[in-house]
Amino acid sequence: MPVNAESSRRVVSGMRPTGQLHLGNYHGALVNWIALQSRYECFFFVADWHALTTGYEDTATFKANAREVVIDWLGAGLDPAACTMFVQSRVPEHAELHLILSMVTPVSWLERVPTYKDQIEQLKDRDLSTYGFLGYPLLQSADILMYRPEFVPVGEDQVAHVEITREIARRFNNIYGREPDFTARVAKAAAKLGAAGAARYDELRRKYQEHGDAAALAEARALVTQGSRLSKDDRERLHGDLEGGGRAILAEPAAMLTRAPKVPGLDGRKMSKSYDNTIRLREDPASIERKLKAMQTDPARVRRSDPGDPEKCPVWSLHQIYSNGETQAWVQKGCRSAGIGCLDCKKPLIDSVLKELAPIRERAKEFEANPKRVAEILDAGCRRAREAARATMTEVRQAVGLDFE
Repeated sequence: MPVNAESSRRVVSGMRPTGQLHLGNYHGALVNWIALQSRYECFFFVADWHALTTGYEDTATFKANAREVVIDWLGAGLDPAACTMFVQSRVPEHAELHLILSMVTPVSWLERVPTYKDQIEQLKDRDLSTYGFLGYPLLQSADILMYRPEFVPVGEDQVAHVEITREIARRFNNIYGREPDFTARVAKAAAKLGAAGAARYDELRRKYQEHGDAAALAEARALVTQGSRLSKDDRERLHGDLEGGGRAILAEPAAMLTRAPKVPGLDGRKMSKSYDNTIRLREDPASIERKLKAMQTDPARVRRSDPGDPEKCPVWSLHQIYSNGETQAWVQKGCRSAGIGCLDCKKPLIDSVLKELAPIRERAKEFEANPKRVAEILDAGCRRAREAARATMTEVRQAVGLDFE
């Protein structure tokens, strides 16, 4: 994987193996992933264990669905040379860290996760009275903490999951303390700042710890952040040393808030496979055109001559994603004055959607025809993910006292 200016800064995210992706998945997450892969060291995984938490009774399609998800990732523009793509269950360290974290995480923390009660209410037709469902936020935390990412890209509704991950990391670090050779490791890291830099770091550290000088702390943090020879672990140790603590075994990630546009389904509700209201990324163009022509519009426009309100029409939400300002102004004026009909309104939208999806569909054909290549990409990704995971688990086992080798 090529090294870039921010290669020491990691991002991690995953998707459940639900089969072929749709426009909601694309604009809700995948577009952002594609942008991130050139700026960060990215780990993107198929969350098959997470699929078990709500669908453990029927797993027959998991493997095929995982392959379809990855083909869509590749078709959309994820580059295996620029990011790591892997399958969660093929990195068993995730399960081990989940188990260890489950020993120190209070049940009440899991019960208060907002989506816990929400999903119980929404999925009444499923038996969710299992530890797997209660503990899925903890598994999610293990997925994140395993790779020590600086950021986790999430929408506003997922910030609570990142916050509980930070709390779990904090609790683990408080329980298992600092490294036995922490002082020596700090000295080694400081030496990488150069003689002048190390001396300045030590001076600033004393000013802050002995006199509470906040400006000295800020300058010292900046000195560490800018140290080009420092690894991520070096920075963690020096930041911990500044405030009189130790290096965090599990680093607390920050939420990277992403603005995902509202992508309505064909019936006006959120686009979701469970509602059967989606447009798939690799769907046949004729099918896409037929679906969009039949898409629900403002219910007040019963006749062609009736004026409408774009704000009450799900087609307008798609225009806000796909159309330029000129077209949007044309839609607003034409709809409100009944100067255009609903099919007129949909025509430029259909053209834009088909134009966007055409190259995705073409790129995906290569991988549809070559499943061996998809398998090779996942094999390589799983190896890279396991290498990173093993490094984390070596330190976790040492901290917990489980390093018997």
